[in-house]
Amino acid sequence: ALPIYCKEEERLFENSSGNKEAFPSIHDPASKELTVVVPSYNEEERLPLMMDEALEYLEKRQAQMSSFTYEVIVVDDGSKDQTSKVAVRYCKQYGSDKVRVLTLVENRGKGGAVRMGVLCSRGEQILMADADGATKFSDLDKVETGLRTLKPWPDQMAIACGSRAHLEKTSIAERSVFRTFLMYGFHFLVWFLCVRGVRDTQCGFKLLTRKAALRTFSSLHIDRWAFDVELLYIAQCLKIPIAEVAVNWTEIEGSKLVPFWSWLQMGRDLLFLRLRYMTGAWRIETSEKTK
Repeated sequence: ALPIYCKEEERLFENSSGNKEAFPSIHDPASKELTVVVPSYNEEERLPLMMDEALEYLEKRQAQMSSFTYEVIVVDDGSKDQTSKVAVRYCKQYGSDKVRVLTLVENRGKGGAVRMGVLCSRGEQILMADADGATKFSDLDKVETGLRTLKPWPDQMAIACGSRAHLEKTSIAERSVFRTFLMYGFHFLVWFLCVRGVRDTQCGFKLLTRKAALRTFSSLHIDRWAFDVELLYIAQCLKIPIAEVAVNWTEIEGSKLVPFWSWLQMGRDLLFLRLRYMTGAWRIETSEKTK
């Protein structure tokens, strides 16, 4: 079942017949090859493009390889627009075995939305993918290859992170000096306080084995933008191998990040993250229980 801190109505999804069904748990054995978790906040306009691209790719793969099974979980993070209605249309079109909508009563933040989706996943592997479709969905092939290069996976755990680090020079040329300064400041804080060896912690395209997702998300505390850093910090503490894989990425209009305040909030979160783990206020779950 979903964690105790979720509200009763968040434990249910609407099936294609319009009836309510309970979400499964990540503790159950996997029954799909892949779960795609799509955190969405006020995404009624951008979500359809991403869903069309993802489902076309997944359906094509299934047609070529009948043993391939998947599900897409759209997590509506307390949106004020029609995000859930838009997502439910795909559930009706493709069936609730393939597309499910988890509607959160209140906005939790991207990290909270991803965690809620991950904890009710059925996939052997779990992909986080942003609703804006900034990363080409076909780059799933690349992160899957990245995951395979890490074999043998210790205790069936491995993570492949999509990365935009190879695009940094181009983006610097297009950014203001101030935004470039903020970006480098954030990169330094990540490196100094938390995660080393991963150049781009913030790309929203990450593939985890089921066991790695269970172990990392069970210990995750940060619900907002800096959750990716905590996720990788936990992974490194648990000695989960991480591959960083270059992906195609395009800036999409309508970003929810307000550059200055978002960087400031993330910087604060990184400092708190390090202090809380150092003082023992936060601990990493060594068992496989969700909090």
